Amino acid sequence: MQRQWSVQAPGEPEAEPGGEELCEQEMKRLCLSQQPVRVLPYAMVDKRFIRQLREPEGVKTSCWQQWRRRRQTAGRRLGEAARRLTRGCGLWEGALYEIGGLFGTGIQSYFTFLRFLLLLNLLTLLLTSSFVLLPLVWLQPPDSGPALNFTLQCPGSGHLPQTGVSKFNNLLWNVFTGRAFNNTYLFYGAYRAGPESSSTYSIRLAYLLSPLACLLLCFCGILRRMVKGLPQKMFLGQDYRSPLSAKVFSSWDFCIRGQEAATIKKHEISNEFKMELEEGRHLLLLQQQTRAQRACHLLTYLRVNVLIGLLVVGAISAIFWATKYSQDNKEESLFLLLQYLPPGVIALVNFLGPLLFVFLVQLENYPPNTEVNLSLIWCVVLKLASLGMFSFSLGQTVLCIGRNKTSCESYGYNACDYQCWENSVGEELYKLSIFNFLLTVAFAFLVSLPRRMLVERFSGRFWAWLDREEFLVPKNVLDIVEGQTVTWMGLFYCPLLPLLNSVFIFLTFYIKKYTLLRNSRASPRRFRASSSIFFFQLVLLLGLLLAAVPLGYVVSSIRSSWDCGLFANYSAPWQVVPELVALWLPPPSQCILHYLGSHAFRFPLLILLSLVLTVCISQSQASSRAIRRLRKQLMWQVQEKWHLVDDLSRLLAEPGSGDSLGPESPVSRGSRPRSFCPGFPCPGSPGPRPRRPGHSLEDPAGLRGVSVPAHRFRFPSRSEL
Repeated sequence: MQRQWSVQAPGEPEAEPGGEELCEQEMKRLCLSQQPVRVLPYAMVDKRFIRQLREPEGVKTSCWQQWRRRRQTAGRRLGEAARRLTRGCGLWEGALYEIGGLFGTGIQSYFTFLRFLLLLNLLTLLLTSSFVLLPLVWLQPPDSGPALNFTLQCPGSGHLPQTGVSKFNNLLWNVFTGRAFNNTYLFYGAYRAGPESSSTYSIRLAYLLSPLACLLLCFCGILRRMVKGLPQKMFLGQDYRSPLSAKVFSSWDFCIRGQEAATIKKHEISNEFKMELEEGRHLLLLQQQTRAQRACHLLTYLRVNVLIGLLVVGAISAIFWATKYSQDNKEESLFLLLQYLPPGVIALVNFLGPLLFVFLVQLENYPPNTEVNLSLIWCVVLKLASLGMFSFSLGQTVLCIGRNKTSCESYGYNACDYQCWENSVGEELYKLSIFNFLLTVAFAFLVSLPRRMLVERFSGRFWAWLDREEFLVPKNVLDIVEGQTVTWMGLFYCPLLPLLNSVFIFLTFYIKKYTLLRNSRASPRRFRASSSIFFFQLVLLLGLLLAAVPLGYVVSSIRSSWDCGLFANYSAPWQVVPELVALWLPPPSQCILHYLGSHAFRFPLLILLSLVLTVCISQSQASSRAIRRLRKQLMWQVQEKWHLVDDLSRLLAEPGSGDSLGPESPVSRGSRPRSFCPGFPCPGSPGPRPRRPGHSLEDPAGLRGVSVPAHRFRFPSRSEL
């Protein structure tokens, strides 16, 4: 059975006599190749013929193999259809497309980041509900029972003050402070279970490992998106410039039919060109700086950074004293206002801090990109430092870190003031999350909206200067990262806080979309999507580490409350793990686990990981050097080709040569590039090729008698180097 593989196009010369041999060789290669048939660049009829050729002679495909092949094909098509349906019906796909077209991929990446955080919170909520909440309801029905009556020897009082009873019976206020949910599964104190046994599901172990598993999954998801969103220039080098011709001739989507979609696509292409031009201008300014200017800028950096550092120290000190004063004066008449004193101080610091940073940077007349980057770095430091100081202040007040009190020495925490200290910490984080969302709503509808209405109604120099609010992507990202960090910090004390944060993120998306489309103007500085995504994930990763460190310390070292929660009878929550290991595992497995947790295993593992890391770094450096050598070799080869073109042009334009193409015009002579290399061959290029038989020194290229059209040559231009 023979098939005609090559189809002759009209106007092409007839196939050479050796074409049949080439066809046979190609068929033989395809039969012996292990490449899947579906990836071959042939028509479906030819692919079926290739599949028949690959079957052994005399062997017929069985019905089972045919059915299996059809099932794989149907499954692959069904999976592709499901992926297309998921992309088409995904959450906020239409809104994201509209935002990306009108305002660029940088602002679109912020809303994509909101969707990613929503999925993380829903995943965390699913894990907590599946492994803790549902088994607790199914296996351990809630039994309130009689309240426990413990007597503590506290200085100045013979009983424990009931901090759970509020002086204000206002239900709405109790909802905002979290006291209305003290006896619900929102907080740690409502989770109870019986003694551990070897045959039942351990609620304690599930409650302990669920936050750790959620943090680990979030870490993997963030790391995956962080690597996926690495800027392209980190791999291609800082000098790499994407060709504008590709954007000019291949950016338009010819499947667009509607006028609205066409308008959005035009804005998207325009934003891409603006971004490219701005990056080129910034790179040109950096290249034009002299050494004296760089030294002056370095001294200015140091001066500004010292001043901003002092402001950050003062801000976190204010947060520390506000939290301490709020916790130490719970019984005063101003308790209503003191409840939200720490969140209010944190919000005030995060609002005034960036303004002061920008003011100090603008005094030094920095370039716009440098000004934004420097202010952004310090804003990230301020956000994370404020949350870290808030956690430390709570730990010092509740857990007596660095303080000596009678109840702390007896119980490991301030048992006289906090009967269930996990609930108290959960309430503080709950109030901080509520306050952040209320601040977002208030700023959108009480600041941005009136400002836009005033600017549109009145005219004048002041209103033109005021203008609409500028939609700053970094500021909005830091706000949402702060809320997500608070949620991660409260996974142990407030297990259902991800549900609350999911609702807040869902509403924040529409609030920010309304603010962007109606009340704001886009920032004049464009953000590339890859750089924005990498920055978002980096800040989110820092927030995750900030939340994981206090949680790990509390789980492993802090005494649990003595009359609430699942770990009331344990010196630390982690003590439930050795108890369950002794109940569930046989002695040999226990010995293996004890060895894995000993120093005899940790130190060799650390040495092995160090060796593996050293090998990976060495391979990475070797690959980088090879890439640089290949780039240089490619550049030299391009230069060699230009030199060949120059020599060929001189040979064809020699006077008295009957084989030349004719007199050379001044335009062509001026447009012909000069060689990059003074001699031949260029350094680093392959050596001189051996002369083919019949080529003389007078005709080294064998070009005599050959007419070479100029349009046949296509070498990279100088700008592409």
